[in-house]
Amino acid sequence: MTPLILPFEEQFPRIAESAFIAPGASVIGDVEIGADASVWYGVTVRGDVNWIRIGARTNIQDNSMVHVTTAKWPTTIGDDVLVGHMAMIHGATLENECFVGMKACVMDGAVIESRAMLAAGALLGPGKRIPSGELWAGVPAKKIRDLTEAEMNDFQRGINHYVNLSRRHVATLSGLG
Repeated sequence: MTPLILPFEEQFPRIAESAFIAPGASVIGDVEIGADASVWYGVTVRGDVNWIRIGARTNIQDNSMVHVTTAKWPTTIGDDVLVGHMAMIHGATLENECFVGMKACVMDGAVIESRAMLAAGALLGPGKRIPSGELWAGVPAKKIRDLTEAEMNDFQRGINHYVNLSRRHVATLSGLG
């Protein structure tokens, strides 16, 4: 099984050679994926009616969806971002080094600033912004508290884990012939 990498109209995905796209993932259209990024099993990244940019060392975990809004809202995901399992990112901006929890939803025009966190299961509504250093949770999401310096510094541990794990998956899959 291989990943599904498809053009949409005349736009082809551009994927860094060191990025990991898992078997069963789909990357479609005007999508750019940076060095050492990982797109895991069952993920769909669909840049059909607008563009998507995923930065270096960012990981989009299993069964997540990344999409866009026609003309108005592309999706930008910066460097060193953790996107948890089954998250939905739709026409939003995730700045460098932020965290989106499992099954969270980030809607059109929303922004998660650097070193901010959206908790698992949360819904960040259209046009909302999570400032740097804050934890938001709930439906709809609202500020819960400030993150500690230790919590913000821990983001890099998660990033390093997924970069290393993706390399292990590449090695295992390469051995399958």
